[in-house]
Parts: sequence; structure tokens; C-alpha cells
Amino acid sequence: MARTPDEYAVFLLLSGGHREEVRFANIKDFQKWYSGDLVPKSDSNDFINVPIKNLQGEYMVIRPSSVMGIRVEPIFLGSVDRSYAEE
Repeated sequence: MARTPDEYAVFLLLSGGHREEVRFANIKDFQKWYSGDLVPKSDSNDFINVPIKNLQGEYMVIRPSSVMGIRVEPIFLGSVDRSYAEE
């Protein structure tokens, strides 16, 4: 039975070596922002908003042309860490 992630961490890898993390409630929200805001302006040097849903009063803007890579990681808040092995 497949589990459903509680949210998605999106890591924006920017030119100059910077890395920013934003979180989306679900993958559809990320895909909507990615295909609606970022991709159409991918060569632009104008700023676009990056949605930050969990931080009140804060916002982030980036230049789409400075995004070198994106990593999307599902976050399972109810996960149990099983990285140790009983010996």
C-alpha cells in the first residue's frame, strides 16, 4: 500500500551555488507553480514570486534564469526512523 506524503520539499539550486528550500502542500501545487510561473519565464531576468505557504509575512522572489536545477522530495511527517539495525 503506497503512502501519501504530507508535503513536498522543493530545493531550488540557483546560479552562484545558493540553494533555497520551499515546501508545497501537494505535488499539484508545485506543478501548477512550475508550469504556470517558472517555465514560461525561464529565460527572464525579471523577478517572479516563489510561494512560501508556511511562513507568515515572508516572501521570496527569484530570477527564473538563475534556476539551475530543482529537486523535489516527498516528506512523510508520520514516518518512523528505521535507519538503525538491531544487532
